Amino acid sequence: MQSTDVTRRSFLTTATAATAAAVFTQGAETAPAAAPKRLSLGISSYSYWHFKTERVPIETVIDKAAALGAGGVDILHRQMDIAEKEELTPAGRAYLRKLKRHAFLHGIDLINLSIHQNFVSPDATVRQKQIEHTHKCIEIAYELGAPCIRLNSGRWNTIASFDDLMKARGEEPVLAGYQESDGFNWCIDCIEKCLPKAEQCGVLLALENHWGLTRTPAGLLRIVEAVPSPWLGVLMDTGNFMEDPYDKLRQIAPRTVFVQAKTYFGGGEWYTLDLDYARIARILAEAGYRGYVSLEFEGKEPPDSGVPRSLEVLRRAFGA
Repeated sequence: MQSTDVTRRSFLTTATAATAAAVFTQGAETAPAAAPKRLSLGISSYSYWHFKTERVPIETVIDKAAALGAGGVDILHRQMDIAEKEELTPAGRAYLRKLKRHAFLHGIDLINLSIHQNFVSPDATVRQKQIEHTHKCIEIAYELGAPCIRLNSGRWNTIASFDDLMKARGEEPVLAGYQESDGFNWCIDCIEKCLPKAEQCGVLLALENHWGLTRTPAGLLRIVEAVPSPWLGVLMDTGNFMEDPYDKLRQIAPRTVFVQAKTYFGGGEWYTLDLDYARIARILAEAGYRGYVSLEFEGKEPPDSGVPRSLEVLRRAFGA
């Protein structure tokens, strides 16, 4: 009798364990695959200051980004309370640490530093000063804890006024006595001289499809592919390809490490594009992009209404 009870108990124990294992295995087989990581949204401080009015403090942008539920702030260098053309002083470093603390206490990441430099000059002394300026900006990003800086290639400056350059759709003549290839060679050489500093500080250099040499995908990729480094990538600005943007954005998407997404509520400061952000989101998803999308509101509508409206557009498109 005792033997039968033991056998029965053993059978029931074994059967129960087998059933549980089968249920567990079945659940594991039918569980949906983990959803891909969603993109994160940030706000460029440029969204609140378009060079035409009194500068809006970076602290204010951080406060507004936190109130709107954005994850990060992309800082425009010229908007900071720090001298652009001077060395990074102890007072300047103290200011940067204050900004970093302010952002941390508001739950905001400082995600990028957008700088201005011009590597397109026949004067080697001028180019060296631009390299040194970029080195300083890399240090600024390092102090802020920002893992990325925006680079421009620079341009010939044969059209002096930026307003006139926009009227020319971003195209300008090559400087007399030189060829476009000279500009590419200067730019590539300068970036190569900035990369050791970038690697030392752990700061990515992100070359934007801006005006000048990087106005086209071919020009942008010509530079990036000439400098094979994990510390150099592409910054995709969705609003800087004025004609047929989607195919051009698709060409640069595989090398993209940071995205600035333009919107134009109230009409653009220089031009207005009707961008399909659902389509852009698909382009980035197909390229496997998982980084930040930083809003660059460039409309004439007051930013306190234009920025929230723009964020909603991006949230719907990117599911962020």
